[in-house]
Amino acid sequence: METTKKTTSKKKIITDDAIISMYMENVLLNNAEPKNVFSFCKEHKIEEADFYKFFGSIEALRQEIWVKFFENAVASIKKDEAFDSYTEKNKLLTLYFTLFEILTLNRSYVIFSLKENKEGLKNLKTLKQFRNHFKDFIVTIIDDNQNIVSDRVSKITKPVFSEGAWIQFLFLLKFWMDDTSTGFEKTDVLIEKSVNTVVDLLDTKPLESLFDLGKFLWKEKMN
Repeated sequence: METTKKTTSKKKIITDDAIISMYMENVLLNNAEPKNVFSFCKEHKIEEADFYKFFGSIEALRQEIWVKFFENAVASIKKDEAFDSYTEKNKLLTLYFTLFEILTLNRSYVIFSLKENKEGLKNLKTLKQFRNHFKDFIVTIIDDNQNIVSDRVSKITKPVFSEGAWIQFLFLLKFWMDDTSTGFEKTDVLIEKSVNTVVDLLDTKPLESLFDLGKFLWKEKMN
């Protein structure tokens, strides 16, 4: 009497991180976006239902990648127990340096993601959720450092400062994308100078920092 051996195949466990990895590899290898969710899932042998458990569309997936970048940066920052006691300037510096470390690890994807946009960084839909997380985190920096502003102007300063920090980040991001210096050391210098400026704008002596920043940018433009 013959017996047949039954083979059972376990279904591959799909996670949001797994789909993100597939997607990032996909666009870099093909130098193009997948045409739709169906073709993406077909190429990677996953069910559409598994994709839709985590993302409502390709665009939602693109936005989530940037959210993950930010969440990973914050998680890394929070490992330092001393972070909460940092000054607002050092918190901003830590945030920027950590973010750009993560972006550098994923530079090929970031360049692909942003270079294809023809509307300008400020209008890039992919950064929408990232922007919200970023600005919320900036507000927590202000809340944790009540000495920055008086109660009288805090309601004005929070949205203005968080929006200013966002514009500053986009400026740094564009500079970093074009930076060809070893280890992106010019971006590091710009981060230092620009953070000094944006924090000093809440103080009474911003002119010196603005002049210092202006000299650096002029020098870079002339080189």
